[in-house]
Amino acid sequence: MWLHGLHAVAAALLNPRRRLRRLLLTPDAEAALKERLPEGTFAARKLQPERVEDRARFHTFLPEDSVHQGAALLAEPLPQLALDDVLKISEGPVLLLDQVTDPRNVGAILRSAAAFGAAAVVVQDRHAPPETGALARAASGALEIVPMVREVNLARAIRHLQDGGAWVMGLTGDATRTLAEAKPSGRRVGLVLGAEGGGLRRLQRETCDELVRLPITEAMESLNVSAAAAVALYEIGRA
Repeated sequence: MWLHGLHAVAAALLNPRRRLRRLLLTPDAEAALKERLPEGTFAARKLQPERVEDRARFHTFLPEDSVHQGAALLAEPLPQLALDDVLKISEGPVLLLDQVTDPRNVGAILRSAAAFGAAAVVVQDRHAPPETGALARAASGALEIVPMVREVNLARAIRHLQDGGAWVMGLTGDATRTLAEAKPSGRRVGLVLGAEGGGLRRLQRETCDELVRLPITEAMESLNVSAAAAVALYEIGRA
């Protein structure tokens, strides 16, 4: 897969779990990466950047509307991690996405997850976007920071978190209590977010420990799922 954009490429170069193949850079992009990466990064990753003088070359292998910033990296997909493994690494909250399929939304959620210290973003394997350059570009490097765990059965993943002591809340506009009122202290939080339009499905609603809402005004029916994730993560982390 081709990763593109300075943030996504820089993050992949710094991620030892990412296997790299080729790196194509314009002179300006190469200079920008050298400024933000530790000295010797290219040599440490055993990559010799290929100089691209004509930016039109990128569109021979990237979509026409790609905002590549003169940087493209051919890399292997990240190895899949099990939920149990990532829970051992971080005590942060876990986001579970119920059929959120837009890669731009998932990328933005990953970015917020990285900013607010989430342990993982869990998605249902058959109803989530694949790992692509577009997803990595939207995540602005966060795909290399926050594990995206794919589960066959989301309700089973919720129950697994509950068995481990987490309090799992589903975010929905018709809930009685707000997230601020319901969030626990002293234990891990799981937060389930549904797709725009459909919201949380019945099984996920019934499996959560509690349904909660964000206190928005009546002028708007709901927030975009990525915006809701950012607000909710801030509230969960607020003392």
